[in-house]
Amino acid sequence: MKKHLLAATVTSLFLLAGSVGAQTSDTLAKIKTSGSVTLGVRESSGLSYTLGNGKYVGFHTEMGERILADIQKQLGLATLATKYQPVTSQNRIPLVTNGTVDLECGSTTNTTARQKDVAFAMTTYVEEIRTATKANSGITSIRDLNGKTVAITTGTTSVQTLRKHERAEGVDFKEVLGKDHADSFLLLETGRADAFVMDVSILAANISKSKAPSDYKIVGEVLSVEPIACMLRKDDPAFKKAVDDSIKRQVADGSLAKLYDKWFMQPVPPSNTMLGLPLSDSIKAAWANPNDKPMEDYAKK
Repeated sequence: MKKHLLAATVTSLFLLAGSVGAQTSDTLAKIKTSGSVTLGVRESSGLSYTLGNGKYVGFHTEMGERILADIQKQLGLATLATKYQPVTSQNRIPLVTNGTVDLECGSTTNTTARQKDVAFAMTTYVEEIRTATKANSGITSIRDLNGKTVAITTGTTSVQTLRKHERAEGVDFKEVLGKDHADSFLLLETGRADAFVMDVSILAANISKSKAPSDYKIVGEVLSVEPIACMLRKDDPAFKKAVDDSIKRQVADGSLAKLYDKWFMQPVPPSNTMLGLPLSDSIKAAWANPNDKPMEDYAKK
């Protein structure tokens, strides 16, 4: 009898533990119960950035807000309080996995390694990695970086991508770290770095916000093509479906294309300059064929 009671108790504990685990990954239930949600945003990305005073904008930020509005409707909530949590390249994954951030719509590349810790929504931006430099630097290719100082943002993969590029063989350069993208661009702006290697959208955004945009140019070979997507907790298929369904809706009704035009082909704050990055064939293909494939799958093509 005692053995049966013990077995029943153990079984109950396992069921309880499973129930608790399920609750912690049930983001829709968490949002409905609390009436609030936390959106992870960036402070100096090309897809998500701040205007100061707690105001966050950008293509992915506004897309994320639309996703949350659709989820609010799905859950039948009269109101939904949205908290904006700025994240960095270093802490974005921990803040999602520990429950601080429910949905991160910044500029995160979907990779096989990251998929071990988090899940990704369908790809909504396909990024190219290139090099920004001063217009008068004489740098036009990877080879020209030999003996130069290259700025990189802590927690990103841009320099590893550069080093792995076939044309980087024998190219010796010094790395200098920026704590975020704005800091990395400042290293270039102040002459402490000769180049800044990063996503084209981030380079274009920082150039457009600089004191003299015409002093800079984006040059050199495309180092890699990377799928960018909103990030969420693993093992939460209902929330992932809600996020993906909203994105698909935005694609189907044309609102995502209009949003892209707003943020990449029209003057944007704070400087009211235009980034001038037309909707690429790679992004169009990603929207037409919804998927959450990692960067490694893109490299195979």
